[in-house]
Amino acid sequence: MGVPHGGGEQPPASPGRAALEVSPLPGRCGIRARGEISETTRAHWEEALSRLAGQHTGVSYLELSDVAFVDVAGVTALAVTAMGLPVGRVVVEHPPPHLPRVLEMFWPSLPQIEVTPR
Repeated sequence: MGVPHGGGEQPPASPGRAALEVSPLPGRCGIRARGEISETTRAHWEEALSRLAGQHTGVSYLELSDVAFVDVAGVTALAVTAMGLPVGRVVVEHPPPHLPRVLEMFWPSLPQIEVTPR
């Protein structure tokens, strides 16, 4: 089940279109994402990150083991969100292999993001 999007749930994906489901992580501040983060799902991703930033109190978690792909704009949204946090960091757990490489390429040594590889 996805995080509410514009007052309701994200509409189901059409055949051939990427889908993204986002749900809260039980027991800790964070979200779990499933699917793809791309142009077709970016608004939903950015809304989920904004909601996460609003709940952030020191450490927030992103569980991405079921995410197949994150485009550069999706990684940018993550980096910008993390840089905008007043304190603490975002721990990205089990991202797709290319996500840490994109972070290192464009935001080397960004202290607000900690990546736990697959």
